[in-house]
Amino acid sequence: MSDYESFLNRWQSAGALDAETAARIRAFEAASAGASTLQQEKPADRTEIGVAGVAWQGRVALILGGILLASGIVLFVSAHWDQLAPGMRYLLVMAMVTIFHLGGAVAREKYKVTSTVLHAVGTIANGAAIALVGQIFNIQEHWPAAILMWAIAAMLGWILLRDQAQQTLTLLLFPSWLICEWSYAAENHVGAEIYVGRFLFVWAILYLTLFIGTQRRIVRGILFTVSAIAAVTSTFLLLDGWRSWYGMQPYPPFHTRFWGWVDIAAIPILFSLGRLRKSTVPVLASIGFVIALPWCTRLFVERYASNSWTRTEPNVAAHALVAAFCIFLIWWGVREASRGLVNLGIVFFGATVAWFYFSDLFDKMDRSLGLIGLGVLFLAGGWALEKTRRGLLAHMAQSPATLEEAR
Repeated sequence: MSDYESFLNRWQSAGALDAETAARIRAFEAASAGASTLQQEKPADRTEIGVAGVAWQGRVALILGGILLASGIVLFVSAHWDQLAPGMRYLLVMAMVTIFHLGGAVAREKYKVTSTVLHAVGTIANGAAIALVGQIFNIQEHWPAAILMWAIAAMLGWILLRDQAQQTLTLLLFPSWLICEWSYAAENHVGAEIYVGRFLFVWAILYLTLFIGTQRRIVRGILFTVSAIAAVTSTFLLLDGWRSWYGMQPYPPFHTRFWGWVDIAAIPILFSLGRLRKSTVPVLASIGFVIALPWCTRLFVERYASNSWTRTEPNVAAHALVAAFCIFLIWWGVREASRGLVNLGIVFFGATVAWFYFSDLFDKMDRSLGLIGLGVLFLAGGWALEKTRRGLLAHMAQSPATLEEAR
C-alpha cells in the first residue's frame, strides 16, 4: 500500500484508529521503507550469487556441463588408452582426479555452485580411477572392494566439504557396496535375487521417508528418484527370485543369509532411529513386506530331458499385498504431510491395478472386451485416483510440515 496516509486519516476520522496507533504505524512504515532502500543499495555478495543467485537455467547448465565434461574425458581416455604406457596411464588417471578437485577448491570461495559440480565430477572420476589403477597394476580382482574405496572417498569429501553432492554420492555408494559384497558371496545360488530385491526395497523405503521435510533438496530429490526406481525393480526381483536354472547351487549358506539380513533389516533400522518419527515405522513395514511377498507366487517345475528347473508367477495375494503397501505409503505421506510420497503412492497404486488387469484379467477376455475394460479402467480409475489425490493434498494444505516442504 504505497499511499497509506489517506487511509490513516480516514480511519482516524471514523474513530476506528486513535492518534497514538496511527503514529506507530507511520513510524513502522518509515523504518520499513528505509530498510528496503538500504537493501537495494547494498552491493550483491558474490558468494551468494554463486549459491542462491543462480536461476534454474544456470543450474541445468552446470549439471549438463559437469556430465558432458566427465563424459568427454572418459571418451578421450578410452580412445587413447591402448596407446599409453603404464606409467602414462597412471599419471593420466591421477591427473583426472586431481584437476577436478583443485578446480573445485579454487572456485569454492567465489563460485560455490561451480565448485560443487567440479568436486562431484572429481569424486565420480575417483571411482573410475580406482578401477583403472587396479587394471594397470594387475591387482587381484574383487570389485566390491573398489566400490568400498569409492564410497570412502565420497564420505571424506562429504566430511570436508559438507555439500549435498558428496552426501548424495556417499548415501548411494555405501548401500551399493553392501549389496555388491553380498551378491558376490551368494553368486549362482538359488534365491540370491530375493535377497537383492529385499535389500533394494527396504533401503528404498528408508530413503523415501528419511528425508521428509529436509532442507537439503538436492539430496532429497536425487534419493527420492533413485529410491522410486529401486522400489519398482525390487518388486519384480522379489516375485521372480525363487527360479532356478541348470547348474545353480542350493540356497546360500547360513552365514551368508545372516549377513544378508543384517544388511536388509538391522542397518536400515539403526539409520531410521535417527529420525524415529519419520522412517522407523515404514522401514519395519517394508521388512514385513519383503518377507511375505516372495511367497505370494505360484511355482512351476519345467523339465527337459534329464534336467529340471523352476519358475514362479505372482498370484492374487501378491497383487493385494503390493496394493496394500501402496495404500500404506499414501497414508504415511498424509500423516507426514509429504506431497511427494502421496503422489508416488498414488502412481504406484494405479500401476499395481493396471499390472493386475494385464496379468490376470486381460488374457481371459475377448480382445475387444479386454480393450473396452482397459479403456474403462484408465478413464474411471484415473479420474478416481486424481480426485483422491487432490482431496488428500487439499486436506494436507493447512499442515505446517507441508508448507515447509513446499518451500
